[in-house]
Amino acid sequence: MNISFDNSAKVSGKLTIVVEEADYQKDYEKALKDYRKKANVPGFRPGMAPMAMIKRQIGPSVLVDTLNKLVGEKMFGYIREEKIAMLGEPMPAVDQEPIDLEKAAPYTFAFDIALEPELNVAIGAEDTLPYYNISVDDKLIDNQVQMYAGRSGSYAKVEEYQDNDMLKGDLRQLDAEGNTLEGGIALSEAIVMPKYIKNEDEQKKFADIKLGDIITFNPRNAYASDAELASFLKVDKEQVFMYTGDFSYQVTEISRYEPHAINEELFEQVYPGAEIKDEAAFRARIAEDLQGQLAQNSDFRFLADVRKLAEEKAGEVKYADDIMKKIMLANNQDKGEAYVNEHYEASIKELTWTLLKNKLAVAYEVKVEEEDVKAAAKEMAKMQFAQYGMTNVPEEYLDNYVEETLKKRENVDNLVERAVDVKLGAAIKAAVKLEEKNITIDEFNKLMEA
Repeated sequence: MNISFDNSAKVSGKLTIVVEEADYQKDYEKALKDYRKKANVPGFRPGMAPMAMIKRQIGPSVLVDTLNKLVGEKMFGYIREEKIAMLGEPMPAVDQEPIDLEKAAPYTFAFDIALEPELNVAIGAEDTLPYYNISVDDKLIDNQVQMYAGRSGSYAKVEEYQDNDMLKGDLRQLDAEGNTLEGGIALSEAIVMPKYIKNEDEQKKFADIKLGDIITFNPRNAYASDAELASFLKVDKEQVFMYTGDFSYQVTEISRYEPHAINEELFEQVYPGAEIKDEAAFRARIAEDLQGQLAQNSDFRFLADVRKLAEEKAGEVKYADDIMKKIMLANNQDKGEAYVNEHYEASIKELTWTLLKNKLAVAYEVKVEEEDVKAAAKEMAKMQFAQYGMTNVPEEYLDNYVEETLKKRENVDNLVERAVDVKLGAAIKAAVKLEEKNITIDEFNKLMEA
């Protein structure tokens, strides 16, 4: 067997494998013998069919399997041994001639290989990068306090309707003269939230309504979709076309959602066991939590600026576009060439950043250990729980959550990337000159949208 590799094109190479009969004969004969032992051929006892018959029946397919396995093993072995920086998978060469297995060996297999571009980008003490410190102001804290109070609130019964209130009442279908329709729809405790009625004329009919009031409105006009109307009238969706007239609605209950009072009971719900006694201490604890969350936003932006600098230093990066598109198409066969052409440029941009990041990680000797992955998983869990107002989740619960998360391979891969980002960002932040800027969260959000 002879294996050669020509990478004169720099961004791609051609790997050629010439297979002689001696390279595959032993494995080919063994595969045939194994098949013969198990083959049930009419007229012969198991394992006693003539080898010549076996070769005629399955010889070509066995030879194909044997050659494919051999070529694959030797090809990837060569790539590993020669440390070829390959992108994606080897693709059959465009000039690969059809192999006629009816002819005697040698057989020649050729593959096109896309190669990693040479990237020599360094970021260090001579570079200056911005770092945005997001201030925790009263507005942020107020919003968080209101969120916690809102999530822990409750419904109270009231006498008069205000925006956002929920109504319950008796619903009656009316005839053309405005009288209750005999045999028509009659529902008790029909729920209406006027704020979500999209028809302005119908919505106005509920303005200033009080307990016990009776109004006439048209549900068909009030609810745009058949699904909404069917749910409100408690009928099948296929029947809603029958209900286009007016209904009477008498209010029997008005419920208003009221936020929780800012008191020790709320403090304990948000931070169990913290023994927070007053609003000032509550706000201080919220500010502390927000500072940690906003620091992650700042670090995310910093790494984005690292990426921008690295890409500027790298300049235009060349790839073997023809091979890369074939690889992308092979990975998205169900989407076709149009998809590849539409998304190729963005895909290459992300690939370039991945390669640059890997180079920087090697330069800064970033190594991700198991504990780093667990820490990334725990931080992700904390952020997810915080979105639901759960800011003081017990460590035991977090550990169990992390354990379950790490059971899925795709989660592990994403968390490894997250751990690399965290450690690389910290290493570069310590190495470059930082131009620190204090900004509000609104200013930061505008910056991220730019």
